[in-house]
Amino acid sequence: MTQEELAKLISVSRQTINALEANKYVSSTVLALKIAKVFDKNVEEIFQLEDQD
Repeated sequence: MTQEELAKLISVSRQTINALEANKYVSSTVLALKIAKVFDKNVEEIFQLEDQD
């Protein structure tokens, strides 16, 4: 799936997806849940806390 396709499915810009992938943007809870739903995964399978978090 492309960034553009995912962005359209969850109603955000492709730049938002790019920023998430580059760890330059911290996802909101709602956005994290939408992404998890698209991939049929638990949020914890997609997003993880870093040691400094």
